[in-house]
Amino acid sequence: MIGVDQIRRGSYQPRRLFDADLLQELSDSIKAEGMIQPIIVRPFADAFELVAGERRWRAAQLAGLAEIPAIVREMQDQSVAAVSVIENIQRKDLNPLEEAAAFERLCDEFGMTHKAVAEAVGRSRASVTNLMRLLELHDGVKVMVDRGELEMGHARAILGAPQDQQVTLARDVIKRGLTVRAVEKLVRDLISGKGQSAASGPVADPDIDRLSQKLGETLGASVRIQHKPSGRGKLEISYGSVTELQGILAHIK
Repeated sequence: MIGVDQIRRGSYQPRRLFDADLLQELSDSIKAEGMIQPIIVRPFADAFELVAGERRWRAAQLAGLAEIPAIVREMQDQSVAAVSVIENIQRKDLNPLEEAAAFERLCDEFGMTHKAVAEAVGRSRASVTNLMRLLELHDGVKVMVDRGELEMGHARAILGAPQDQQVTLARDVIKRGLTVRAVEKLVRDLISGKGQSAASGPVADPDIDRLSQKLGETLGASVRIQHKPSGRGKLEISYGSVTELQGILAHIK
């Protein structure tokens, strides 16, 4: 058992938002049944730093507990960061932007590649790369994702639009309840200068759309296929960094 006031928040905790109602529910449960699962901490100066279990620690404080069960482990920073991310992902506690920021931190601070991050958290490299691209969104759109107003698929589609148009586009998507496919078309029209809505524009070839989406998921990049009736066409692959380009080339090889 460790005193709750001896524990400090983890410096590698990826989660930023905690639902007050759910936290209160957990607090009530802890009051009634006690804390069944211990938190994980590591020694830190004359105290302890949280590695996993921040929600339980917060709920225990709400419940007025003075001490809580804890497992103490000696851990290096990279291990702490990975465990914190994995625990939250397994519990589905992180929103897409929190996951993306956590993955980026693993890359920036520990020199991990997208492939290494993917292996550490049990994801495909493409899904890690696609998720991290959300960090390129306009801050206003990120707020909508944080609030749960905009789903990840729609946010990914909006990424293709110029940043100065992303907020207006996102609001329109939410208001009209557009599908991801409709948003992708709307973005293509904006880029091409047509400015047509998803509803009023010509209908895209569904086979080409499916092929474009499948190729994009495989490469972990934004893919656009311009297909002409003659059978000829053009394939465009967009990337946001040299690291992302290297990942695309690795898949092509």
